[in-house]
Amino acid sequence: MISFSKIKARQLFLTLITAFIGGVIFNYLNWPIPWLLGSMTAVLIINQLGWITLYWPVALRNTGLIIVGYSIGITFTKETLIIMGTMLPSMAFMTMLLLTICAGMAFIISRVTNINFPTALTSSIPGGLSQIITFAEETKGIDITTVTFFQVTRLIVIIFAVPFLIFSPFFSKEGIYPVPDVITQGVQNSFFPQIVFFAVFSILMAVIGKKIKLPTAYLLGPILGIAVLNISGYSGPPIPGSILDISQFLIGGYIGLLLKPDKLRSKIRIVPIALISGMMLVGISFALSLVLIHQYQSPPVTSFLSLAPGGADQMGIIGHELEADVTMITGYQLFRILFIFFAVPPLLKWILLNRFIKEAANNEK
Repeated sequence: MISFSKIKARQLFLTLITAFIGGVIFNYLNWPIPWLLGSMTAVLIINQLGWITLYWPVALRNTGLIIVGYSIGITFTKETLIIMGTMLPSMAFMTMLLLTICAGMAFIISRVTNINFPTALTSSIPGGLSQIITFAEETKGIDITTVTFFQVTRLIVIIFAVPFLIFSPFFSKEGIYPVPDVITQGVQNSFFPQIVFFAVFSILMAVIGKKIKLPTAYLLGPILGIAVLNISGYSGPPIPGSILDISQFLIGGYIGLLLKPDKLRSKIRIVPIALISGMMLVGISFALSLVLIHQYQSPPVTSFLSLAPGGADQMGIIGHELEADVTMITGYQLFRILFIFFAVPPLLKWILLNRFIKEAANNEK
């Protein structure tokens, strides 16, 4: 008889091959974020067809999150901290305003569908795909399938809308100035062996984060730990593109197995709502960026990418390619990520607790 471990190993191997083929195809077609979306799409399709049983251990996902956490953490420099300090009132106002608008959208979504409010709120939160899905997976009472569907749909909308807006006449390159590369700034040492210390430290911070029940610990732990080291003057080496691709691959395959369209309720109603909410979120971010342009006289590209509903790493990379102010972009994006991870979980727990109390009271009647 074939042992259970051998069966799992075979399933994992087939899943890795499936995800790799998806990544290769998306990369060949030159589509955005190929190793995340490609691996996710391929695993999703094969899993839905039911030809083979797929398996993707959470440890692989966690490894990818630690890599992403490190890559975000090294963008947190003294310059970023200064920017966040001087622009803190604006960051707090913009973040709370955006989340308030998202909460309003979530309330409407929960009313017109059979989606509960915590799930609708998590589906509407603007953040990185892997971060929000991990957060949703760790929070009880949230439908992970619905959240993943909404977040993936929004990501697809962003992939098409952001480039369209960036290269529109409004976002001309006139007035954009070169800025220091905060992603690799001050890090000229070789990748090995320096990365070994930072890798071990990132893993340690993830474990500590898990022990103290930090939300999305495998992501937020390394972000905070590496950020503290970076600000203290102990700068880690930048992550090569190939390793970032691997991290996206490790996360994408896991998300592909989380997506279960067959369990999505009211598909006909939810699909257009997900598309509309995604477009509305991009439009709202665009409108809020006009306030930043007026307030700080910052270039349109910088302002828009600072508020765009995407991950800090992805928006930072796009900003760097367009010679925008990456320090400002990273500062706003990181503030929003930290605010979401620390403020939203208690809010959702409070909402879920109130729902439980109300349901218990109704049952007693």
